[in-house]
Amino acid sequence: MDFDFSEDQRLLKDSVDRLIADTYGFEQRHGYIAQPDGWSRQNWARFAELGLLGVNFAEDHCGFGGGLVETMLVAEAFGRGLVIEPYFASVILSGALLRHAAPVPVQDAYLPQIAAGEALFAFAHHERHARHVAHHVGTTAQSTDAGWVLHGEKSIVLHGDCATKLLVSARIAGSVRDTSGIGLFLVDAASTTRRGYATQDSQRAAEVSLDGVIAEAVLSLDAWPAIARALDEATAFLCAEAVGAMEEVLAITVDYLKTRKQFGRAIGEFQVLQHRAVDMKVQLELARSMAMYATMMAADDDADTRARAISAAKVQVGRSLRHIGQEAVQLHGGIAVTMEYKAGHYFKRLTMIEKALGDTDAHLERLAAMGTAF
Repeated sequence: MDFDFSEDQRLLKDSVDRLIADTYGFEQRHGYIAQPDGWSRQNWARFAELGLLGVNFAEDHCGFGGGLVETMLVAEAFGRGLVIEPYFASVILSGALLRHAAPVPVQDAYLPQIAAGEALFAFAHHERHARHVAHHVGTTAQSTDAGWVLHGEKSIVLHGDCATKLLVSARIAGSVRDTSGIGLFLVDAASTTRRGYATQDSQRAAEVSLDGVIAEAVLSLDAWPAIARALDEATAFLCAEAVGAMEEVLAITVDYLKTRKQFGRAIGEFQVLQHRAVDMKVQLELARSMAMYATMMAADDDADTRARAISAAKVQVGRSLRHIGQEAVQLHGGIAVTMEYKAGHYFKRLTMIEKALGDTDAHLERLAAMGTAF
């Protein structure tokens, strides 16, 4: 199997790496967080100009025409830079839902707007009592003469406070944890009640209340297969982002070991610390290989095969990021958990990635339920 990148992929990687190096220094990132949206609209325009907002969209939708490998390259670069713009929420997660669930006219209308940076989408799916059960949907949708009316509450809607449109999962039949009877609806975000807040890793999220909101459009009345596929693709993106973040935090840690002195010597000269740094490198490469595997398998049409691969990758990435994050904090000492030093910010982001879309234990349970040991 050929793992070499194509010429276009190498050019994409180089351009994204340069963008992050030029615009996402640690102090610059603090400035973006302080802006009214909690992220930079100027950066968002840059992403659109470079074609990053449509990297996985078809050219007919003003996209780059790339696929999951291209999004992996972007994810790794964004992980290294700790990017806080709503790329994951709008382009990756919502974009996948529109591509897999929406009728062609809806795709034609909105995917070009996302690619141009003109529309911001968020997926309102998670609910307070769901834990890590992805198909837990208690929000209801009822068909009336006025249209589909939605009632319920959605929690931790990533970048839901700045979204112009929401993709909302709602139950049209069955009990709260049935995979059947789940619909997907397009909702004007302004018609909902939203409470935005910053998350622990300086991203943004919102609590969304749907009290008699009328949907603008019905994307699917049997949405779970498309939702499951979009979540798997989004998980593969998070795995790649974690690899980028782990790569950077390892580099920071090794540099610190070379410069921090104790007993008149750089602490990196002590063999036991060298061994710990090597263990971090081993965990990084394990995570990298599994993230690449997840990227390749996320496009598989067989839901069970895809789910096994994605869960296996999330488990290994979760184990690796926990090891690397904790070792980075230990090897840095108290400085690592201060807001003024970047290692702690990587640790926070890695911790949030481990919890996102099912933590390590949840994915182990998913593998066990499919009869797969890991």
